[in-house]
Amino acid sequence: MDVRIYQPSKTAMQSGRSKTSCWLLEYELETARTPDTLMGWVSSGDTNNQVRLKFSSQAEAVAFAEKEGWRYTLVQPHQRRVKPRNYSDNFKYTPPAKAKKS
Repeated sequence: MDVRIYQPSKTAMQSGRSKTSCWLLEYELETARTPDTLMGWVSSGDTNNQVRLKFSSQAEAVAFAEKEGWRYTLVQPHQRRVKPRNYSDNFKYTPPAKAKKS
């Protein structure tokens, strides 16, 4: 069984990083998702798609997958880059770049 271990990124609907400290273990898709002809919902024959296991650290998630004998893919989180800015930078005038004449 293939699983994916990753740290979730923050959603666009939240400004804080509250739910991004845990590590998730999800099963990889074994069957393709298909639209239901009657309702138009997307369905799958595999119910493991609904399972998400939460761990407090990366090492715990990897140890659990190895204990169960699952092949896992470890996705490293992106590093957050913070550009320090002041409120006054929003109103600062920067002249346009001059075009070079050839």
